[in-house]
Amino acid sequence: MLTLVEARSILTRSSGYLKSVCSHSLNPYRGCSLGRSLCGVACYVQHNRFLTQGRPWGSFLEGKSNAGSLYLAEIGRERRRGPVSIFMSSATDPFPPQERTTGITRSVLEAMVHQPPDLLIVQTHSDLVSEYTQLLLQLPTRVHISIESDRDRLPGLPAPACSVAKRMEAGRTLRRAGLMTVACLSPLIPIREPEPFFERLKESFDAVILDHFVGGDGTSNGTRTRVTAFPAAIESVQPGASRLEYLHQMVGVARRHFPGRVGVGPEGFAARWLK
Repeated sequence: MLTLVEARSILTRSSGYLKSVCSHSLNPYRGCSLGRSLCGVACYVQHNRFLTQGRPWGSFLEGKSNAGSLYLAEIGRERRRGPVSIFMSSATDPFPPQERTTGITRSVLEAMVHQPPDLLIVQTHSDLVSEYTQLLLQLPTRVHISIESDRDRLPGLPAPACSVAKRMEAGRTLRRAGLMTVACLSPLIPIREPEPFFERLKESFDAVILDHFVGGDGTSNGTRTRVTAFPAAIESVQPGASRLEYLHQMVGVARRHFPGRVGVGPEGFAARWLK
């Protein structure tokens, strides 16, 4: 499944959903070995035909073996154009299981220690991120961990790549070390017990972001996601959860537990709640 390749570039100017969030995105890998797990069902990247080239999402992973050196070669040029804030990653998970052997994301973080960006936003579904705590502490970092619900399984959908409990523990480890941590309920999955769930999140995270596949998958009405098994699965668990009204209900609950620290959609990922 894993192929090592030499990439031509590593820093991409942001556009679309990320334009208000950061100046650049950085993807140490192409493809995602988590794509066949729960997070892959609604992942918008699977619809990028240029990237997938007809391959099923989750069936391939290309590691950019020169990612660290490319970053060092490009950061100076990009900084001359203005402040550099980086979202890692927008089209893959920076901490797939293969990272333990390739160390590609590690090489990028080590390069960043020498020439840090103005801000690094790490986005992951994996508890492996907690093994990089000491590196992340040397950078201006905000760590986003996707925890879409208090449920590990939905009928008819695959299991998550990493359990809710492990992701909670990873957030707790990072937060105790002094890093800013954010739980990302994106895309939102029906929550079995909302009040206890958000109370638990407070032990591991400084803030939460909620996002819905309607508007969150790059289309205004969730067209991309509606062709997947995701909407029917969440409706079978909780009727109405595929509508935006459910998002608004959960935002209300979140605000009771995280007053002033709840983000919604792109504004949430841009951390407007910090202002």
